[in-house]
Amino acid sequence: MAGRSGEASDLACGSSALRVICGRRHPGCGNIVTFAQFLFIAVEGFLFEADLGRKRPAIPIRYYAVMVTMFFTVSVVNNYALNLNIAMPLHMIFRSGSLIANMILGIIILKKRYSIFKYTSIALVSVGIFICTFMSAKQVTSESSSSENDGFQAFAWWLLGIGALTFALLMSARMGIFQETLYKQFGKHSKEALFYNHALPLPGFIFLASDIYDHAVLFNKSELYQVPGIGVTVPIMWFYLLMNVITQYVCIRGVFILTTECASLTVTLVVTLRKFVSLIFSILYFRNPFTLWHWLGTLFVFLGTLMYTEVWNNLGTSKGQPQKEDKKN
Repeated sequence: MAGRSGEASDLACGSSALRVICGRRHPGCGNIVTFAQFLFIAVEGFLFEADLGRKRPAIPIRYYAVMVTMFFTVSVVNNYALNLNIAMPLHMIFRSGSLIANMILGIIILKKRYSIFKYTSIALVSVGIFICTFMSAKQVTSESSSSENDGFQAFAWWLLGIGALTFALLMSARMGIFQETLYKQFGKHSKEALFYNHALPLPGFIFLASDIYDHAVLFNKSELYQVPGIGVTVPIMWFYLLMNVITQYVCIRGVFILTTECASLTVTLVVTLRKFVSLIFSILYFRNPFTLWHWLGTLFVFLGTLMYTEVWNNLGTSKGQPQKEDKKN
């Protein structure tokens, strides 16, 4: 199980790297990347989970339709945010605040109440995101052209990107609450949800067909690359896309294996560490500008995330249990 967790984390870093490589070579290619991922997972789920359409879903399709609308919207908005002067590290840090967004909506919608310890984690993550956002804003204005109009335009696009990330974060949290209520009513069916969340949105890509086609043409014009071990020559962008789809699929499957076979503490630790490793990988590999203030903001975000999950309390409990069992024996 530890091996599977490590593979999922490593492949998540690889998927993020390949996603950014594609974006740097062809800005705005997020739609074709997302479409390829959705199509691959949908085909796999249709063959092995839906049994070629013969297996009836445990959760009614109308509920999946609502969930899919949210899921599709979040995916598309997150893709476009990268085209709005949003650096990949800031993108990843912002999305790591999903726990906090979920808590806020839980208080508003489900009338939940939390301990002071968890409210403190909200403050830490909020401060961390604010620091990284503020410092990125300064970089956007300083790195833009000397023209005042160009600088204002770059900053305006960046503000629009922050708005898109905020919307996607809240929509993702609302989707999580919706899933929670569904699973309480119909039981947990993660494989089925994974299939329908990727199969039902496919018709929506019709509205993005022109953009997907344009980037497919650009991918065809990229330099040729000989695939090692096979000897087949393909445009390198298609090779990058294939690798991204495969690593993303294995990453999602790895998370599913963790949720079904491991304790929730293990899942939380692995997912949190995966985000952190992916962030560090992005900074080092792509040489993104990252100041001491960014590191401080990142520390606050992940410290707050760990506080929210009460990792230290749970670790102390898990250490105490074996000792009690030994005394009983």
